[in-house]
Amino acid sequence: MFFDSSWSPRFLPIAKLPGMDYRARQANLRATLAPHRLDALLVTHLPNVRYLCGFTGSAGVLLAAESSCVFFTDGRYTAQAHAEVQGARVVIARKAPLDRMAEWILAHRRNFGSRLGIDGEHVSVAAERRLRGTLTSRFRLRPAPPLVERARMTKDAQEIERIRKAVSLGAGLFDQALRMLRPGVAEAEVAATMEYAARQTGAEAMSFPTIIASGERSAMPHARASTAAIPADGFVVCDFGVILTGYCSDQTRSVYVGRPSDVARRIYEAVKLAQEAAIQRVTPGRTVGEVDRAARNALQKEGLGRYFTHSTGHGVGLEIHEAPRVAAGQTEILQPGMVVTIEPGVYIPGKWGVRIEDMVVVTETGCEVLTPTSKELIAV
Repeated sequence: MFFDSSWSPRFLPIAKLPGMDYRARQANLRATLAPHRLDALLVTHLPNVRYLCGFTGSAGVLLAAESSCVFFTDGRYTAQAHAEVQGARVVIARKAPLDRMAEWILAHRRNFGSRLGIDGEHVSVAAERRLRGTLTSRFRLRPAPPLVERARMTKDAQEIERIRKAVSLGAGLFDQALRMLRPGVAEAEVAATMEYAARQTGAEAMSFPTIIASGERSAMPHARASTAAIPADGFVVCDFGVILTGYCSDQTRSVYVGRPSDVARRIYEAVKLAQEAAIQRVTPGRTVGEVDRAARNALQKEGLGRYFTHSTGHGVGLEIHEAPRVAAGQTEILQPGMVVTIEPGVYIPGKWGVRIEDMVVVTETGCEVLTPTSKELIAV
């Protein structure tokens, strides 16, 4: 693997960050149960579990009732659960945590109402069948609205600080990419070096497999880094992000290898202006659809609208793709604390693609761009 010896990776210790108020989050969730005609909610999606009680393992479910919360996991996580889980009683299971939860509910049925909410997006048909078999007709399983996901849309100050640090660490990887982007270097070599550098500087993982797409492959919005060699002339789309203290970053820059033509410069500038137009629309009270429309209108004026083939952005937090979705027709209203990406692109099949992406946080008066990297066209 090619590695630029002039760059010396160094692990960067992360300063201790303020803790999350998990008890307040649980209380807020419990307060939403009765208005939705629920006596309890079965939280099975691990990012939601982490958001509510702090557990970071790979097996666990949370029962949120009107008066308290109970967390279930298996024996692998006995020590971890007692160390991490806050605001909830911990039950260690000798079987699948969801099955143990059902047995626990049945054993404590006098403490519960009969209406149990489940999230159909995250509970399989087989799991729901097992739940119904254990709980019998005494309980009614009901589809629940995305109560936790809606709470997660608006980040608190502690979350924004963690996201800010993840964005900063991730942005530093772009310098490493620029050192390697040369004709003949494999896309996968660039991606692997960036990912190695991310771990060397403290990242827990990548937010997603790093995208390095060059030449004609840059016209594929989600092309994975391949063994293809970077050509001597054309755009390279670099889309990457890290996970730090549980929170994701996401950034895209498009670099030109060779000498960009006037057409290439015009397309890049059009995407940049579209992105800036969309960012200007990120203010409290606007809908996400208005933000998307600003980017599309800017590209349409340049005759490039048909080459913009995906949504303008998405929420980011504990997951790389969260609500709200910044797309045409979406009516979610922006509120202070929401963190979204703004990432319009132009993709001309058989030729090239350009995408520019920043993360922004909605403030009381507008928004703050978190991504510190310049957006001027870079040619190497």
